[in-house]
Amino acid sequence: MFLLLLSGLWIGFSLMGAGVMGMLMFKLNLPPTISVWDKIGGLLANSIWNSTNSWSLTALPLFILMGEILYRTQISTRLLNGLQPWLAGIPGRLLHINVVACSLFAAVSGSSAATTATVGKITLDELSKRGYDRSIAIGSLAGAGTLGFLIPPSLIMIIYGILSDTSIGKLFIAGVIPGLCLASAYAAYIMVRAMIDPSIMPKEEESHTFKEKIAASRELFPVLLLIVVVLGGIYMGITTPTEAAAIGVVGALALAVWFKNLTVENFREAVLSAVKTTSMISFIIVGAAFLSQVVGFVGIARALSLYITGLGLSPYVLIFVIAIMYLFLGMILDGISIVVMTLPIVLPIVVAAGFHPLWFGIFLVFMVELSQITPPVGFSIFVIEGISGEKVGDILKATFPFFVIMILMVIAITAFPDIVFYLPNQMVD
Repeated sequence: MFLLLLSGLWIGFSLMGAGVMGMLMFKLNLPPTISVWDKIGGLLANSIWNSTNSWSLTALPLFILMGEILYRTQISTRLLNGLQPWLAGIPGRLLHINVVACSLFAAVSGSSAATTATVGKITLDELSKRGYDRSIAIGSLAGAGTLGFLIPPSLIMIIYGILSDTSIGKLFIAGVIPGLCLASAYAAYIMVRAMIDPSIMPKEEESHTFKEKIAASRELFPVLLLIVVVLGGIYMGITTPTEAAAIGVVGALALAVWFKNLTVENFREAVLSAVKTTSMISFIIVGAAFLSQVVGFVGIARALSLYITGLGLSPYVLIFVIAIMYLFLGMILDGISIVVMTLPIVLPIVVAAGFHPLWFGIFLVFMVELSQITPPVGFSIFVIEGISGEKVGDILKATFPFFVIMILMVIAITAFPDIVFYLPNQMVD
């Protein structure tokens, strides 16, 4: 797979090619009437249909289009202008925008890919124009884009709750403090980097009075109102994420008309770019789904899980080895496949070792988050490559500090499980 990716082949074709090679390399016990190529064709057709035949997936192009409209009609510039006075006194200044924006959009979209693509379209180029370090901007986008798995509604938590018979409501509330801690750790890293190396920010320093900050907030109000409307509809149960995405597109168009920024040309560019980005992400989804099916079909995930459970390790060594296993699986599988394939085998062993299913659910969410920025099947890495034009190697280098921060957060919840249990323990059953 690395050879295919480094050859410059499209990511979707690279994933499919690796899957085909995997099927050909392993000896499969197929009936004489079915050739391996027939099986490959059947798995490919099945993965294409199953990974794209989803009504909830229609939210993806809509949220991307919303981000394109906000970006191309200069509304995103107003958002950054409004935040500038408030962040001017904080080390890192507008470099914190990705952490804040991803946290908000993750709750809106429910998709890591849509969150990364939407926020990236709005912030990356604008931050570069203003003189901020592009590497930090890309790294913070990749790291913060994964927050969607900890912020409800989280598809991974729902799947885990169903498979493990754990309260989904408690899983949602258990992810709040770890999610806030992770976002705060990202912000702290940006602040430390800015204090050590001020060159990552524009040289000119600005000071603003409180009156000027309030005046600048007028630039923020329209976009924040749009986010509140979209978020509010979902949390109040009035709209589904897909319906909220459609409202978001209409709202973005309305703002563009209100500010007299909408033209036929920039609307056309927004639609075409949204189509290209959606196609790119969808093609990666299809390729990853096929590779995941191949990995499951040849029994890699099951064999690895059974091997680890047979080692008879102490509880914390067991968790360490399982974490290594999930990091490895994250290189070749998407998050949902990791959970579905391994949980029936791993969970009983983890519970027998003395770990609570609720805690392990949050631990697993973190490991799935790590898989989003782990090569070669790192969805967020591919999405950022598509919207930024940067090389995968440069993106991985920029993302590495945030990857380490996430590892440290996993260690923190393992050493101090009350980070996970505090809020659920306050709930009344």
